[in-house]
Amino acid sequence: MYKTSLLFGVAAAALSFALSTTSFADDAAEIKAKAEDYTKSQVAQWVADADVVAALSAANASNAAFDQGKIDALDKQWRAEVGAAAHPLIDQVMASSASTKAKSWCSGAGGVVTEVIIMDNKGLNVGICDATSDYWQGDEPKYQNTFPKGANTVFVDEVEQDSSTQKFQVQSSMTVVDPASGQPIGVVTVGLDAEGLMMQ
Repeated sequence: MYKTSLLFGVAAAALSFALSTTSFADDAAEIKAKAEDYTKSQVAQWVADADVVAALSAANASNAAFDQGKIDALDKQWRAEVGAAAHPLIDQVMASSASTKAKSWCSGAGGVVTEVIIMDNKGLNVGICDATSDYWQGDEPKYQNTFPKGANTVFVDEVEQDSSTQKFQVQSSMTVVDPASGQPIGVVTVGLDAEGLMMQ
């Protein structure tokens, strides 16, 4: 009897999980629409913060002379630092004022925001919640489908299931502009929890 109940419970849990994953797969279009709305409303307000604008402007000035060779070298350094005992480049970004803002957005969004990457006009990390796998995002869709296309551009990527948490998430990115000039100065990418979005 105990084995039967246990097996029934496991089967019920598996069915429930299967239904939930199917539901999110079917609702991908709605999740992406909600992600775009969240980005245009909430995230747009965050990145208009004077501290974020100042951090991006400073990074753009500091990195203005970087050519592709320099960017590749820094990206290689960052990748080598991930998981290493010493990680000065990662520490530098994690200690930035932009990262302080990013962490506050992650922690203050009620679990909806799982990741934040604030990047400069070249696609280099300026602010993050947690260490990313790479330093340069400029060769990825999150940057290529936003910054080069100008102000107010939003790009929502595909809904994906996290292999470790089994939760569905979506990345939404937008071009960041200087409120004073209206000129693009960077990009912000947010990782959004699909279930949290659907409850908004």
